[in-house]
Amino acid sequence: MEKLITQNKQAKRNYSIEDEFEAGLVLMGSEVKSLRGGKASLDEAYVRYYANEIWLVGAHIAPYENAHRTGHDTKRERKCLLKRNEIDKISIRVVERGYSLVPMKLYWKGARVKLLFGLGKGKKLYDKRKDLAAKSAQRDVERELKRY
Repeated sequence: MEKLITQNKQAKRNYSIEDEFEAGLVLMGSEVKSLRGGKASLDEAYVRYYANEIWLVGAHIAPYENAHRTGHDTKRERKCLLKRNEIDKISIRVVERGYSLVPMKLYWKGARVKLLFGLGKGKKLYDKRKDLAAKSAQRDVERELKRY
């Protein structure tokens, strides 16, 4: 059972996502406690591939108020846990073909925090307009079908 913590609502609007991956995250105890309260944001976050590893960069996890004085850095880089064959597949597409890694949502899967991120290319303005027109047309069709 999945319980949503936060999601990046702009991900599918700004990128055409071709493939999705689910990864675990390496977190500190105070970060997990803060996530249990739902205090996180993926608005300015991105996923980066370097040194044969995948990293979540710029995700904001608010400090846990009952933590020790040191706590955790709210925007630190967090390592994503994936299988080697998935990392190799991602690396080929990111390095050679120029794809972007976009964090889409952060959620609980059982007792573990998972990150869903997509592999895609950025949309141009005319692509966004075309998607918006198609969505509007679909809405009109559904409205007419509901009326009859």
